[in-house]
Amino acid sequence: MTRTLVLGGTTEASALARALAEAGVDAVFSYAGRTASPVGQPLPTRMGGFGGVAGFVAYLRSEGITQVVDATHPFAAQMSRNAIAGCAEAGVPLCAFERPAWQAGDGDNWTQVADMAAAVAALPKDPARVFLAIGKQNLDIFATQPQHHYLLRLVDAPKTDLPLPDCTVELARGPFDVAGDLALMQRHGTTHVVAKNAGGSGAAAKLIAARQLGLPVVMIARPQLPPRQVRGVLAEVMAWLSHPDV
Repeated sequence: MTRTLVLGGTTEASALARALAEAGVDAVFSYAGRTASPVGQPLPTRMGGFGGVAGFVAYLRSEGITQVVDATHPFAAQMSRNAIAGCAEAGVPLCAFERPAWQAGDGDNWTQVADMAAAVAALPKDPARVFLAIGKQNLDIFATQPQHHYLLRLVDAPKTDLPLPDCTVELARGPFDVAGDLALMQRHGTTHVVAKNAGGSGAAAKLIAARQLGLPVVMIARPQLPPRQVRGVLAEVMAWLSHPDV
């Protein structure tokens, strides 16, 4: 008997949950709990962290998990590192369901940087109107450039004051389309875009809109992770689940 744990939070994770439910696979879906009202899933669902590597290993053993699919956001690096270490310790096969990174194309004006600190440094010194498309994490570091007006697009309304002295919050849940993102940037007079290289189609509209408007984009590279099994499409993940390897 097998029991699968899906570490979710992405559109890929939701697609995998539907496929597992339709196939009658015994599986559990796990959300990190960062969103107040996450998308419902057709699998038994848990919320919140595991308590580091030790807590993750304890969960795998107590719940009889025999295989894990990490379908978290490409920037959920700590969870992914914990999953790699925890699965290795517990002897449970692990596979990442990871969408390809975005690549700059004709007409794109990207500055590609390694991390958040480099993204801050890449912004102009003169005041600009920045679409800070990075979610609600890592905002503090951008407060070191208080001369800019920052546009944030968040799923949930902030429960506490944001660290940015001059910002506007738009509440919305993706996927987004090009027409909507064009209108958003034009309405707010956006001059620069900062984005994480999440990949996928659900959040690519802002990059197409930036290209059409001729706006520069600061693109933050994905965090580096230890080696692991990676599959890029749903059929490959389902095939791996039938014959997992550590």
